[in-house]
Amino acid sequence: MGIFDKLFKRNKEQQEQKDALDQGLEKTKTSFFSKITKAIAGKDTVDEEVLDDLENALVSADVGIDTTVAIIERIEARVKKDKYVGTQQLNDILQEEMMHILENSPGHDHEGFNLPADKKPYVVLVVGVNGVGKTTTIGKLAYNYTKNNKAVLLGAADTFRAAAVDQLTIWSERTGVPIVKKEMGSDPSSVAFDTVESAIARNSDIVLIDTAGRLHNKAGLMEELSKIRRVIGKKIPGAPHEVILVLDGSTGQNALEQAKQFTAATDVTALAITKLDGTAKGGVVLAIANQFKIPVKYIGVGERMQDLQLFNKAEFVDSLFSLGN
Repeated sequence: MGIFDKLFKRNKEQQEQKDALDQGLEKTKTSFFSKITKAIAGKDTVDEEVLDDLENALVSADVGIDTTVAIIERIEARVKKDKYVGTQQLNDILQEEMMHILENSPGHDHEGFNLPADKKPYVVLVVGVNGVGKTTTIGKLAYNYTKNNKAVLLGAADTFRAAAVDQLTIWSERTGVPIVKKEMGSDPSSVAFDTVESAIARNSDIVLIDTAGRLHNKAGLMEELSKIRRVIGKKIPGAPHEVILVLDGSTGQNALEQAKQFTAATDVTALAITKLDGTAKGGVVLAIANQFKIPVKYIGVGERMQDLQLFNKAEFVDSLFSLGN
């Protein structure tokens, strides 16, 4: 394959990802922009009534009260400063203020599905309550890293649900990635230890370890995750290198509450927000980015394996404002 063929293939893949993002956010932007259109109908300038209606539109998209207030206050300040702001300019200003929110949230440590050369195997713990798409996210991560020529190993440390182990096994078979697992009820930290030990022996590039999705007992969850971290750290100093919290974007404000609970229970370093294609609550990404100083690293915009995307702040905002383009 020549250099131009590779460039064409890369550009085609990037366009396909952008199209998937646009389609995945369709429900959010359709709902959101219908409310904005209603808010500015018949108006020549951005007045208090327009701002009130805009505030309602942001809240209904699950942008969150705190984040909405921050956006509205900044728009109010701009209206006062510029003296005259027409409703035609409101979309541009709103887009800029959303980017301001995201730009002030952290980014992630490494670009694409590449890995730090000095951390091999790169160990990732994946946490989140049952039903948010945690195991599916792990499978999609395995697919993407394998596609990027990385040797991946899965660890089935959610030993309290037989379905969790079975589901991860299916993803192992689907992606052609090996898995370390034990019988139901085994000590999760024992599975985690065996997984990293196997990763060293296999010369794996990255280890993805599933963990139990229980949240009813924060103390028990913290103790369990702390034990897993300790045994991994004994085998690979500095590991785990990343703890990804998976949140279901379709649950809106409930996702924020889960984030609060998990960040209190363990040291979360990155977030994956799933199921954005099935909801009009995509604004929750802004709320999470604004409230938690933890990078949103992945978003799920569909059921296909390639529909788990690296979160690109500019492309996310652009997709929200691309209705009808």
